[in-house]
Amino acid sequence: MDARVPIWIGPAEAAGPDDALLIEGGGTVPDGRVYARFVLPEAADHPSGCACCLPRGPVAEALTMLFLWRVRGEVQFFPRVVAIPRSAAGIAAIQAALREDAMVMARFRLSPEADIR
Repeated sequence: MDARVPIWIGPAEAAGPDDALLIEGGGTVPDGRVYARFVLPEAADHPSGCACCLPRGPVAEALTMLFLWRVRGEVQFFPRVVAIPRSAAGIAAIQAALREDAMVMARFRLSPEADIR
């Protein structure tokens, strides 16, 4: 059994009522939903290896906040996270966090049914 929280990458419509949302960028979120946002920095604005992008990126930070809120009981328990990327870079950032960030890898896993576009 894998106790890590599964992450589904797909459209907002895939989210059930108990799922938390990981959202790239802005947009409205229905009242009462547990969610965290991430914003990818503009590549031209950041030199390679800048302090704000490494060692943890915005996806890892957002997932960390979701996890902490969950274990502290600050939000309703959620069995899954539905990631809603708005760009190919957003998809790549989510996949990179799940593959490269040790804390994210320990807490989350990519759902085998994830709709990776």
